[in-house]
Amino acid sequence: NRLHAVDITSSSFRLMWPKLLSQESDYYILEYAPRDDLARKRTKQVPGAHTSLVLSNLAPETTYEVALIPESNVHYFPPQTTRVTTLAEEISPAQVLISESGPRSFHVSWAPTLDSVASYQILYGPLPGNSVELLEVDGKHNGTVVENLAPNTTYLVTVTAVYQSGKEKSLSAKACTQEGERAA
Repeated sequence: NRLHAVDITSSSFRLMWPKLLSQESDYYILEYAPRDDLARKRTKQVPGAHTSLVLSNLAPETTYEVALIPESNVHYFPPQTTRVTTLAEEISPAQVLISESGPRSFHVSWAPTLDSVASYQILYGPLPGNSVELLEVDGKHNGTVVENLAPNTTYLVTVTAVYQSGKEKSLSAKACTQEGERAA
């Protein structure tokens, strides 16, 4: 029945606490900072009627020291403190799979698909070699078919997630096309 966090993600969490204050004029001071950099403390004033608040724009995989200080003209309430660690940032693509390989095409898929990804770029080209083709697909998709390939050839396939923030993450895999039908 104390200050605690729920809905923890890589960049946010919701703080919940019991209702302590009753006067209209009462309020809380909320202070929070990364444990290894307490100088970067941030402070928010929260109306006394509130019993929860979402903190966002936090760093992933970071432990935050949080203090909720009730400010009342009537009663003294000790500060409530808690420590919350944000989750690791989910990154996409974490894996790239090649399947349904034929002489002139194969299917490439990836996971996980995240809401924060705007689009995926699929670069592919034969090995060895330096000719590269680019396919672009919507961030909601988790796969696509690559076509018009040469038979019996190894391709390097690189899937790049382009995040809405502009950041990019890439992962590569090798794919081999099947031998084609031999001409009679």
